[in-house]
Amino acid sequence: AGSLMTTKLSQPQSTLAKSLTSTSTNTPYFKAAESTEIPPYMIKCPSNGLCSRLPPDCMTCNTNYSCIYGKPATFDCKVKPHVHCVDENNHEQENFTINMTCQFCWQLATSDYVCTNSTNCMTVSCPRQRYNATCTVRDHIHCLGNRVFPKMLYCNWTGGYKWSTALALSITLGGFGADRFYLGQWREGLGKLFSFGGLGIWTLIDVLLIGVGYVGPADGSLYI
Repeated sequence: AGSLMTTKLSQPQSTLAKSLTSTSTNTPYFKAAESTEIPPYMIKCPSNGLCSRLPPDCMTCNTNYSCIYGKPATFDCKVKPHVHCVDENNHEQENFTINMTCQFCWQLATSDYVCTNSTNCMTVSCPRQRYNATCTVRDHIHCLGNRVFPKMLYCNWTGGYKWSTALALSITLGGFGADRFYLGQWREGLGKLFSFGGLGIWTLIDVLLIGVGYVGPADGSLYI
């Protein structure tokens, strides 16, 4: 009886072992295929162009610690994976050098980067308000450090109001508050309308104030 029980118990175990062995040998069949996804930076990287003219996102460069701030310097660079470029002789290469000014990205001229704009701050306040902006270097500009950086900027946005239109309304229809209505200042506009421009005095004052830019749009933006 003891031998019979041993035989019966051994059969399921051998079957289990066989199934495990079968599963392990078939594992390579279920192996996931290697990813062939194209990196996001490849959108900016032209194929078979000059390596020295590639955008900064297409390469990695070693920092030249001996460069002098504000002076031209040479940097050793290497293309990123999947990027193909050539030299002046049309020979494919991976390692190359580029020349650029030795300065950090946040020290660039304002025309070399683009920043977010804020419409929540007053441009006509005194002192003029600032806001926290996130700036991104343009694709063709090379610089040291992070290409996306924070910066404090003066409020500088417009709601589409024209200074010439406001001044023309103030001169011609200022007595009816048309200039104040145009600028979005409804209370002042109603005050001028029902007082006939403050009997002309308010009208003259507004012509001067709008003319010098002291009175602006109610939303705090700049004139066009």
